[in-house]
Amino acid sequence: MRRTLAAGNWKMNGDAAMLDALQQLQAPGGDNAPDILICPPSTLLLQAVAASENSPVRIGGQDCHTAASGAHTGDVSAAMIKATGASAVLVGHSERRADHGETNSDVRAKVEAAWGADLLAILCIGESEAERMGDDTLDIIAAQLEASLPDGATGTNTVIAYEPIWAIGTGRVPTLEQIVETHDMIRARLEARFATQGAAIRILYGGSVKPSNAAEIFTAENVDGALVGGASLKVADIQPIIDALAAS
Repeated sequence: MRRTLAAGNWKMNGDAAMLDALQQLQAPGGDNAPDILICPPSTLLLQAVAASENSPVRIGGQDCHTAASGAHTGDVSAAMIKATGASAVLVGHSERRADHGETNSDVRAKVEAAWGADLLAILCIGESEAERMGDDTLDIIAAQLEASLPDGATGTNTVIAYEPIWAIGTGRVPTLEQIVETHDMIRARLEARFATQGAAIRILYGGSVKPSNAAEIFTAENVDGALVGGASLKVADIQPIIDALAAS
């Protein structure tokens, strides 16, 4: 069975005072408790790792450079993230693709960099509203998955996060049927390409996940958890999502 995962992306938010919340998060469910991952800004990674000690929370980065080192002012390598004690990194988030012009090839190289540093790569893919309205979602997602994910993906080095761009931070969410259709297609593509490892790779849903809709979303067979944005900033918001995942 795939172990479920609740991942929180703080984006460009947070300060040291928020780190006390990491000790407050609980992972109910005993042996079947979901994994919990929080991705704060890189300036907080060292402190976050220390603040989450002896808790169920693990820490990840929000992005990494493709190179291990070099003349890349302002960037952070996967090895640097690993050195903080973090265990994962987000790659290919739609905000990186849009704001920084990251291509599928760029994202693919970042996945490889994450693997090279022994980090779990959480690969984000998703369609725009125009692509959804044009009934192009499945084609777009399949193409992103193929081009962004290198050979060698396994259930231990990779997580896929499907985030419809038009749902991120808007409060709008695809119907359950749309989520099921997309996640089932992703699973089929992973299994066709990676066989048993494709069946082991977790697929998260992201895009305005909140306590009021989490339980319904988690009923989908191929939804293995959530990548949570704004709701991850407060314990009162993300804990019910974790609880709903544990109960699913």
